[in-house]
Amino acid sequence: MTVRKILQWPDKRLRTRADEVHEITDEVRAIWQDMVDTMDAMPGVGLGAPQIGVMLQLAVVDASADRKKRILMANPQVIESSAKPNEYEEASPCLPGVSARITRPRAVSVRYLNADGVIARGEFVGLEATSVQHQIDHLAGRMYFDRLSKTKRDMLLRKAQKLKG
Repeated sequence: MTVRKILQWPDKRLRTRADEVHEITDEVRAIWQDMVDTMDAMPGVGLGAPQIGVMLQLAVVDASADRKKRILMANPQVIESSAKPNEYEEASPCLPGVSARITRPRAVSVRYLNADGVIARGEFVGLEATSVQHQIDHLAGRMYFDRLSKTKRDMLLRKAQKLKG
C-alpha cells in the first residue's frame, strides 16, 4: 500500500492539463493502485493523478458505501450529460478545510480507457457522476472552485489561506 502525498494549492501542476495516456502498462496500473490507496486514506470519493503530482490523465472514483466499486479511468471524456442538475458540497484535499456547493449535471456518460486498455463507456449518476466530473476537471487543470462566481471563489480562497495559517 502506497499513499502518495497530495499537492497543495496553489501548486502550478494543479493548473496544468495532464498528458493523455497512450496505453495501459504495468506502470499505469501501479499509479492507479497508489491513487486508490491514497483515496482510501483520505475523506473523498475520487482522485485525479495531478493531485499526486502525476501529470497523466488518470482518475479513480469510488462513491460506493462499501468502497468496493473502483472505477479506474484513463483519458476520461464526458460525451453526454443530463439537463437535470445536481448540487453537492465539493472539496479537495489540495485545499483542505474548505468546500462549496457546486452544481453539475446529475448524470453523465463518459468514454475512457479501462484497466484492460479497452475503450469503455460508463454511465454515472448522482455523487458518482459528480466525482467523475470533478476528477475530469483536475485532469484539465481546473479546480472545483473555478465553477464559483469570482466573489465566492475569492472568499473561499481567503478562508483556506487563513486556515493554513
